[in-house]
Amino acid sequence: MNDSKWTNIKRKFHTHLVVEKGLASLTVRNYMTDLDSLQEFMKIRSFSKFEDLDRYELRGYLSWLVNIGFAKSSIVRKISVLRSFIGWLLREKIVNKDPLPRRGVMKRDSRLPRFLSQDEVSRLMDAPDSSNPLGLRDKALLELAYAAGLRVSEIYGLNVSDVDLETKEIRVTGKGSKQRVVLVGSLAKDAMYLYLSQVRHQLLGEDDSDGPVFLNKFGTRLSRRSIQEKIRYYAAKIGLKSGVHTHTLRHSFATHLLDGGADLRVVQELLGHASPSTTQIYTHVTQSKSKEIYLASHPRAKQRGASLSK
Repeated sequence: MNDSKWTNIKRKFHTHLVVEKGLASLTVRNYMTDLDSLQEFMKIRSFSKFEDLDRYELRGYLSWLVNIGFAKSSIVRKISVLRSFIGWLLREKIVNKDPLPRRGVMKRDSRLPRFLSQDEVSRLMDAPDSSNPLGLRDKALLELAYAAGLRVSEIYGLNVSDVDLETKEIRVTGKGSKQRVVLVGSLAKDAMYLYLSQVRHQLLGEDDSDGPVFLNKFGTRLSRRSIQEKIRYYAAKIGLKSGVHTHTLRHSFATHLLDGGADLRVVQELLGHASPSTTQIYTHVTQSKSKEIYLASHPRAKQRGASLSK
């Protein structure tokens, strides 16, 4: 298949992802990058059309990905993108059958999400220097991320008109441009109030009732990268290991809610998960923690190899 035909197909698929599915720009970029591997494979095989991708050739594609060094998690992601792409090709009648089996191609290794303890969260929330404006901003950012379990894209896209501190409700736009209302507690409310009433207008250089919530020192919207960098910075400041980011706080939010007795479906709604199966992984986290506490606390669980009495 020549490059111009591929370019045309990818351009149309890109439009589908943006306009019809409403995916975030970073997600769309990752989709297109994953399709580059398929394009390269088809070029090596000298395929002239997508129908050449039968089940046999798709197995060859997976083997090729392994041989050139892609990790299993990356291959699983590429399969997911490929499934979406083929589904679109079917709807557009570019192909007339789906060569991918519905299940059992390759499964991602199950890994429990990392989360912070409540003590670690408390120390992280106290890490910013609240005596200066940017410290107050960062304090509000951290408190909100944990209190509402927000994704980095949701923090980034938040506008002042989305925030109602009186009712402690925040309207966020999640994946697929779906909106939901999340709640915040008193500590997050207070931190947000201090930032919005005392700091934001200083960064902006004017008073306004809308626009981005979180601003950089130049008065423009704080970037996704900067949000992540700030969380990593404060995590390192209090001695937490690397790998702490917005999703770590999101995982901690869900885990701590379930530990406190929250209903799984309530947590699902607050996280913005389309399916309860996505939220289900946090029950494994809490069960794992419960087992750890039990083994460390129960007197009969702590005994090992006690000798038999006469």
